[in-house]
Amino acid sequence: MNPPRSEGFVRMPDAEFEAILTRAAEEGAKRALSDVGLDGDEAALDIRDLRSLVDCIRLVRRTAMQTAVRMITTGVMLALLAGIAIKLKIFGGGP
Repeated sequence: MNPPRSEGFVRMPDAEFEAILTRAAEEGAKRALSDVGLDGDEAALDIRDLRSLVDCIRLVRRTAMQTAVRMITTGVMLALLAGIAIKLKIFGGGP
């Protein structure tokens, strides 16, 4: 039995249309995961490992930025202290 046609369009019940969309989405998702190698019994574990790896990369990036800021701040403070020491002639007599 063919679905009724109206002006070149096929009409079907909403429930049947939703079922077709759901089935197509599930098959598409399975195919996409299979294409990138994330199918099978270990897929959930692989995805958790990938998320953990991304979290570690973010932590390393944030720590590296904090370390760089601390080093720059320490360098500026040391330069200021050296300038003050030279200005006040703390380390010996100068001209």
